[in-house]
Amino acid sequence: MTDPHRQGRMATSFGREAASYSKGRPDYPEAAIAHLVPSDARVVVDIGAGTGKLTASLLSPGRTVIAVEPDRVMLDALSSALPTVHSVSGTAEQTTLDDSVADVLTYGQAWHWVQPEPATAEAARVLQPGGRIGLVWNIRDESVPWVAALTDIMSASAAELFVARGGPRLRTHFGSLEHKAFDWERRMTSEQLVAMAASRSHVITAAEAERTRILAAVQELANDVADGDGVIVLPYRTHVYRAHRL
Repeated sequence: MTDPHRQGRMATSFGREAASYSKGRPDYPEAAIAHLVPSDARVVVDIGAGTGKLTASLLSPGRTVIAVEPDRVMLDALSSALPTVHSVSGTAEQTTLDDSVADVLTYGQAWHWVQPEPATAEAARVLQPGGRIGLVWNIRDESVPWVAALTDIMSASAAELFVARGGPRLRTHFGSLEHKAFDWERRMTSEQLVAMAASRSHVITAAEAERTRILAAVQELANDVADGDGVIVLPYRTHVYRAHRL
């Protein structure tokens, strides 16, 4: 049975490892961003923006990008890295933004943490009629044996379980939800792989001994799979879901 108290701690844990999150988490492939956000979008709001992994990809000349994030530490890291982005403290359920201000709302690695009904209603309020909601997840390709072994060490994340179980549903306010997946590879160092593991909510909230064991095992695996130049190639499948406000 899922422990709701730990689920809550996991959802709000990321600020404790903001530096690891920024170093270890992947960016998003250009093709996925192009599918997520139309080129003529003038105001894009990134909700659950974290340290700005997705936010940075949304920047475009003539476009206003607003980042909404509940964790102050994460938001400060985003503001430092992306000073042109307007940062707002808020949640998917209560963004604090005005009505009908956005052409597109994006949620990178975030929707699995929200309360779907109030978050959907808030998205509909903030979007202009006909505006787009975009939900995106980077998920490792576990058909590769060493990647499956990595998951065994770290345990499957809330995001991975959510997507594997069918992904999001939008029951009101929006049209049909389209899904498209993009396969790509990330070249990274063993230090980045360990940082990625350290930034996962399950690891952040683990007991200290368990956290130490997990990160040591990830380091050992990283040493095994890195090539002669110390490069690790980690395959991903990025899942993009999008729908238009009715």
